Amino acid sequence: MIRALRSAASGMYAQQLYIDTIANNLSNVNTTGFKRAKMEFQDLVYQTIQGSGNSAELDAVLPTELQIGHGVRPISIQKSFEQGNILPTGNPLDLSIDGEGFFQVGKPDGTTVYSRDGSLKISPDGGIVTSDGYRIEPTITIPADTAQIMIARDGTVSIVLIGETEPQTIGQIELARFINPAGLHSLGQNLYKETVASGPPILGNPGQEGMGMVSQGFLESSNVQIVEEMVAMIVAQRAYEVASKAIRTAEEMLTIANNLKR
Repeated sequence: MIRALRSAASGMYAQQLYIDTIANNLSNVNTTGFKRAKMEFQDLVYQTIQGSGNSAELDAVLPTELQIGHGVRPISIQKSFEQGNILPTGNPLDLSIDGEGFFQVGKPDGTTVYSRDGSLKISPDGGIVTSDGYRIEPTITIPADTAQIMIARDGTVSIVLIGETEPQTIGQIELARFINPAGLHSLGQNLYKETVASGPPILGNPGQEGMGMVSQGFLESSNVQIVEEMVAMIVAQRAYEVASKAIRTAEEMLTIANNLKR
């Protein structure tokens, strides 16, 4: 019965983390470029009370063994980098990536992080930045007398100055991709950091080496599916309930055992 208490408690803890993950997915259903996460579980060690194989009886073989498991543990949270829906915005600085690439973002401490959020802005000095003011790398500066900004599918940035009609190229958007994007470390602010598990970034222009093309005036929405998350939440809630019922049942059995001498 002690096993049942600990096993059921491990199940309640695992389902609690599962609900936390689902709640985070649902809360980010409208977050640009957000990638949903899925909790993965693993059963714990087993105690073998009687093994299979040889029996005390002559010429008899036990076909199965007697094992008791000790519950469950959360083993990982897998991020799904499947493409989100591409939605039109009409904003010339909104960019979506139709592929595996990430925007490169330079932080004030000199490190480079990565993002799928293409809701870009212009800083007071003309730089193209994220909503938090971090510069997109490589740096591209928009002149103050710009009348129109054009970003091609291959990432070429062109402008038309006030009073002119001919566009001129001022920069190139470069993307990064990873051999294992699920290994990226989430930093918040729609940013990811490379890790040993993700591997180093592979750099290239949009349209090259599987980076995907960029689309001006569009944003990638979250890839969270509300119906799937709601179903998962119901399953996790029921699992939590039955695990708590197992604890109550084990406690009742311990009470019965304690009362045997009365």
